[in-house]
Amino acid sequence: MIRGAHAIAVALLAGLCAGRALAQAPDYPTRLVTIVAPSAPGGLYSLFARILADRLEHRLGQTFVVENRPGAASVLGAAAVARAPADGYTLMIASGATMAVNVTLHKALPYDPVADFTPIALIARVPEVLVVNPALPVRSLADLVALGKRTPLTFASAGSGTAQHLEGEMLKQTLGLDMTHVPYKGALPALTDVVGGHVSLMFAPVTPALPMIQAGKLRALGLAAHEKVAALPDVAPLADLGLPGFEPSGWFMLVAPAATPRPIVDRLHAEARAILGDPALRRQFGDEGLIAVDTPDPAALKVYVREQVSYWRDTLTRLGLAGME
Repeated sequence: MIRGAHAIAVALLAGLCAGRALAQAPDYPTRLVTIVAPSAPGGLYSLFARILADRLEHRLGQTFVVENRPGAASVLGAAAVARAPADGYTLMIASGATMAVNVTLHKALPYDPVADFTPIALIARVPEVLVVNPALPVRSLADLVALGKRTPLTFASAGSGTAQHLEGEMLKQTLGLDMTHVPYKGALPALTDVVGGHVSLMFAPVTPALPMIQAGKLRALGLAAHEKVAALPDVAPLADLGLPGFEPSGWFMLVAPAATPRPIVDRLHAEARAILGDPALRRQFGDEGLIAVDTPDPAALKVYVREQVSYWRDTLTRLGLAGME
């Protein structure tokens, strides 16, 4: 009897060890993998998708392709990926808007960012920089407040519900300014009108704004982030300039449908972590105004997404923007 129990225990232990070995080295991928960028070609969704697709293809020996699925500020692409087979062959580049903002911003979202996705790796943080037209008599946050008390201002964004819009509304409420939102179809046309003096100011992604700042066509006042950006060493976070807690920094991560097998998630996490830890890529991120990160494990990322959903639910409710879409 004892011998039989011992044999069963040995067999169970052997099976467990085999399972662990399989979990550590799954037979994945064996065919083409699609990384969905839920936006039009160009921009950060596509940039991060291409970076990961190229490097994962090289490391794993299978084809990784980028598929753009634009529509409704990433909602359409995210909904499609949430319904995709959870087999590791459909992945997505998700932003803070996709995973945290949309659930409160939209009255009825066709996916649940926490329940429908498994986070794999945090890619980078993407801070916004507050810029004004150089013709304005504004060289500091205090100057902006003084000007705003004398005359109404306008602020541009890449569209209603975007990070630029929400940060502008946060600034307006925090400083008590009279500012009117002017939405555009994309960050570049919005920046163009700030440069042209048609709009007073804007929170803009650092990457497209950087050459305009360097050329003197825009003046940078501060960062919507809790740390400096290597590409703008003289621009401080707004939290250090009299707006404590003003740190709504954007971010992007790689995700998969929720029921994707854990061995595949772990394999992709390890590969993405190695890719994103490459010093040359981290320098590239810094040069482009992005903040490289050391990605937490998938379980910690799940907690992070929940925290971000809560943060934006409270923020949007306070701003009166919950359910605006």
